[in-house]
Formats: sequence, structure tokens, C-alpha cells
Amino acid sequence: MLTRLRLPKPCGTAALCLILIGGLAACGDTALLSPEAGMGESPTLPQPKSSLIPTVNIAPAQGWPAGVMPTPMPGLGVTALAAGLDHPRWVYVLPNGDVLVAESNAPPKPEDGKGIKGWIMKKMMSRAGAGVPSANRITLLRDADGNGKAVTRTVFLENLNSPFGMALVGKDFYVANSDAIVRFPYETGQTRISAAPVKVVDLPAGPINHHWTKNIIASPDGSKLYVTVGSNSNVGERGVEAEAERAAIWEVDPKTGNHRVLASGLRNPNGMGWAPGSGALWTVVNERDEIGSDLVPDYLTSVKDGAFYGWPYSYYGQNVDERVKPARPDLVAKAVSPDYALGSHVAPLGMVFSEGEALPPTLNSGVFVGEHGSWNRKPYSGYKVVFVPFLQGRPSGLPVDVLTGFLSADGHAYGRPVGVAIDKRGALLVADDVGNVVWRVRAEPAR
Repeated sequence: MLTRLRLPKPCGTAALCLILIGGLAACGDTALLSPEAGMGESPTLPQPKSSLIPTVNIAPAQGWPAGVMPTPMPGLGVTALAAGLDHPRWVYVLPNGDVLVAESNAPPKPEDGKGIKGWIMKKMMSRAGAGVPSANRITLLRDADGNGKAVTRTVFLENLNSPFGMALVGKDFYVANSDAIVRFPYETGQTRISAAPVKVVDLPAGPINHHWTKNIIASPDGSKLYVTVGSNSNVGERGVEAEAERAAIWEVDPKTGNHRVLASGLRNPNGMGWAPGSGALWTVVNERDEIGSDLVPDYLTSVKDGAFYGWPYSYYGQNVDERVKPARPDLVAKAVSPDYALGSHVAPLGMVFSEGEALPPTLNSGVFVGEHGSWNRKPYSGYKVVFVPFLQGRPSGLPVDVLTGFLSADGHAYGRPVGVAIDKRGALLVADDVGNVVWRVRAEPAR
């Protein structure tokens, strides 16, 4: 154990770095509950565990060996729409069927990672594949002949700033950079945009920018944009000033840039979608770390206007996080419980509601979720794409594995799912930012 170890400034040798990281991997607790215990509408919430050294269990990034692919559920097949990308994070399908891929990684964050703990976490995240520079571009993929492989690949936009979310409203194409929403003109069929960006609104960023990914979705009528803004810390340890308008979903007027906080207390929301039928906005959220392998379940929830979801003062409703000082019992009393637990530390990022009937009937009503995978749990959780069935507009039953096989037998990550989308032919697209592939999952033809 390294509980008393005083680390130097950056390691003098690669060997020392590996020794330190390997020692950390031996620290921390092991889950006592099954992954399923932390899933569903009423997850099990054990007592929190705290330690000087948190549980650290990273699946080192490896990439896909030749001939190896993820494993789809029975009745589905998978192919690579495009490979050899540069950290593909997010996918967006244009009305004409073109697929846009945000090739992106974290922007410079000089103040996020200082100190012993910050240095260690930076090294660990690098092992997980998050240490490469950001390509800062959006690539267009076109499957012109419908065979499930991109025939055309062009640079659609470049010189962005850690882009993530994308949205098209009429002829206006919006990109959520790590620090602002910007707008570009777009014409149907265009394969490259050379126009200068127009800023719509600044987003919280700065030298920490801990949760840097910003997603956007347009309202059905296009009059508003909704933006996810993650927290600037794990549980508010940097103070309330660093969290101004963060851990929230914003509502933005794209014409004026005026905005308001639609919902708050959401530690790190990412994917969003409009529920068929009800039209309600739903999101997936990464919850807090470092209180045990069995806490806290990440979740899928509808987003209620004006609601507070607990972060950092409480989790999963009104379960108080004793680490947060000063306490805010007034806010805890208002905290709304999320709708559905996805499991502890699965790291949900992408989400999309199912569309049409191109996939098997069991996948026709519900939500696909890309789970990027755990670092703060033993054994691993996530590292797959799941489907949450819906019944009468609500989640019903446990998640179903749709695409697995992202981990090797010895715990290396061949890939890590991030963004998900439904293409024009009804297939599921999955951005894999370690494998550098966009996977296409479709129904197997009848034999």
C-alpha cells in the first residue's frame, strides 16, 4: 500500500512511474455487490467507504488486434463504418445520412492535475487512452452505396477546441466546444465547412475544466439548445466558486445566446434525447467517485425543469455525502431522485432512443447507452453498450447487453464506447475512442 508514500515531482524514470501506478492498483476496496444490485429503479445503496488512496483499477488501452471485433447480442451483426480515426468521441447523423464524428480529447487544463493526487490520476487516465492530444476536428463519413462502410471521408470542420456535441437546426450547424457553442452555415450534402465560426455563448471552462465534454441537443422546434455542463471537481472540493453554473443542463436561445440553468445538481451529464411519445428530455449522468466500488450508481433520468439532483451534497436523492463541507440540508431536502440506475462507475456517456423497426423487436422501445467504463471499481464495470427497455414511457427491467467484448481476458481495453446514434437505415452507431473506430450494429439478415 502507498498510503504513506511521499511522491517526488514528476517521476524521474518510467520504471518508477510504473511501480507507483502498479502499487495504486493494489489499493482500494473490492465490490461486494453484483453489478445488477446497482441497477434499475431501486438500486441497492450500501454504506460509503472512504480511504486515503481511492480504488484505482484502470483497463490499460490496447486497441483492437487484427481480426478482433466487439461482440453483438444474438440477432445483431457489427462492422466498422470507419477505422483509423483519431479518438472519435461523438457521432451525429445528418438528415441526408452523412455521419459526423467529433475526433476530440481534453483541452489543456493546467490547474487540473496539480499535487500528488492530481499527478497520479493524470498518469492513470493516460494509461486508459485519454492522454493523446486532441485532433480538434469533425470528420464526415458517407456510406454512399449502403454497404455499411464509409466510402467518403472528409474533414468537415477543423481547428476547433475539443469539440463534442453537434446539432443541426435548419441551415445552422452548432458545435459544442469545451469552452463555447459556435455556429456555422450548412447546406445539404456539404462535405466541408470553411466559414468562420460565430460564437453563440461562452461555456464554463478555464484552467481546470475538469469535466470538459459539452453536449448539445436542439428542441424539436429548433428554438432552443440544451447543453450539458459537467462539474469542475469530484464533490465540490475546489469550492463553490469553481462550480458556477456547472453540474447542470443549460437552456440556450441560439439567436441571442441568452441562457438559464434548466436543471442542476447533475455531476456530469452527457448524452441527451427526447423521449418518443412524451417528448420529455432525458440524460445520462456520471456520478461521484471515491466512496467505494459499490457507490454511486451512474444513472439515466428524465430532466425536470428547475429540479436539483443532489450534487455535491447528496446522491441518488437525499443520501448525504458527508465529505462535502459546509453541508446544505436545505438543498438536500429538495434533491430529486433519478429515474433509473445504470450501475456504479459504468461511466455512461452516449445515449440515444431507439427508432423504427430496423433492429430486433426487443430493441424497439428504449434507450441505447454507451458505457465508457470504470476506473474506480474492482472488478471493472461498463465497457459496453447496453439497452434500457422502456414500457409506457418509463424504464422497465434491467439493462440488456448489446455490444460487449471491449475488454481482453487479461483486463486490457481493446476499445471504449462513447457516443451512440441511429443512422438513416436504422442501425446503431458507436464511437470507440480507444479503438479509433465507429462501429455499425445492425440486424443480421434472415437465413
